[in-house]
Amino acid sequence: MQNTTPRENHPHSVTMSVKEKERYIENFQFPYCDESTKYEKVAKIGQGTFGEVFKARDKSNAKKFVALKKVLMDNEKEGFPITALREIRILQLLKHENVVNLIEICRTKATQNNRYRSTFYLVFDFCEHDLAGLLSNVNVKFSLGEIKKVMQQLLNGLYYIHSNKILHRDMKAANVLITKNGVLKLADFGLARAFSANKNGIPNRFTNRVVTLWYRPPELLLGERNYGPPVDLWGAGCIMAEMWTRSPIMQGNSEQQQLTLISQLCGSITPAVWPGVENLDLYKKMELPQQQKRKVKERLKYYLKDPYACDLLDKLLILDPSKRVDSDTALNHDFFWTDPMPCDLGKMLANHTQSMFEYLAPPRRPPQHMRAHHQIPGARPTTSAVQDNGYQDRVF
Repeated sequence: MQNTTPRENHPHSVTMSVKEKERYIENFQFPYCDESTKYEKVAKIGQGTFGEVFKARDKSNAKKFVALKKVLMDNEKEGFPITALREIRILQLLKHENVVNLIEICRTKATQNNRYRSTFYLVFDFCEHDLAGLLSNVNVKFSLGEIKKVMQQLLNGLYYIHSNKILHRDMKAANVLITKNGVLKLADFGLARAFSANKNGIPNRFTNRVVTLWYRPPELLLGERNYGPPVDLWGAGCIMAEMWTRSPIMQGNSEQQQLTLISQLCGSITPAVWPGVENLDLYKKMELPQQQKRKVKERLKYYLKDPYACDLLDKLLILDPSKRVDSDTALNHDFFWTDPMPCDLGKMLANHTQSMFEYLAPPRRPPQHMRAHHQIPGARPTTSAVQDNGYQDRVF
């Protein structure tokens, strides 16, 4: 029989007064979410469209440091941000030496002072440096063996996440962390997502407003929405070149200029070198320079004096994503298996006791040889995904 009790008499539908609601929120106990007061902030080490990151000390163990990444709640009308939920879900799934480790999520107590809204933090193992910070310091010198070790660990991390069907979608030097012992960790999974092979032949429809502009691959710039791991490997190629040039190699200030810089370095984007490119949404809408020869090896051999390094870089910066080298093949490249072999970074980093992060470093200038092709030095690009209010991926 249907329950005919009037709603207002139902015990669970008692309307709380504002004061009762505030008291309820203030006294609410979260069983799996500790208060952030267990950590003491030491310094701010990052700032971006994603929010702020702090170095903090664990009060119960003075020797233990963590990184606190604040969850941005400013625009939230419907509870916890879906992008942060996705990041947490992905980080809980990924456990690997070369991927940043999420320890827990903690919160501030909801009180009158914060209008009864908790601030949430993702708590990570602390890493002393990011690669952009190290590269911006002229006193940090990487030997060829050390560069090999950085790239080997970076590709290992990508191999692991791609094997677990996750795309990073924001590969750049600032998102590559390195501990003082020389262990590399891929970080900032705020734009990451799960991917799968096309179901029933229906292509994926991911957003292409991802990856910081200077590291964004040509397929995304041309409007591709059915993409996969090659988008991260293009970023790995840009980072690899940067290990020698010490500055991002293609610094466009618009999508159009980025495509021009890519064409000037990697050759004209045509159906001859990239079958099917003419079907991409923006192929006819963008001005694509014609008669450009591919000059990856020629332009970068001043920096990468190692022929194997030039060859691997050339394979990472292939225009056609279906021909771009994958992380498994890249890890088997002769670059990693010839002298000098990849060697430990710990010894070199032991000479640098100060933490180095992009946030704390002066902007990096493009190298002399490439300066004519660059945007004004000193600008920092953003990932337009966060500002882009058009298409948004769903949480998986």
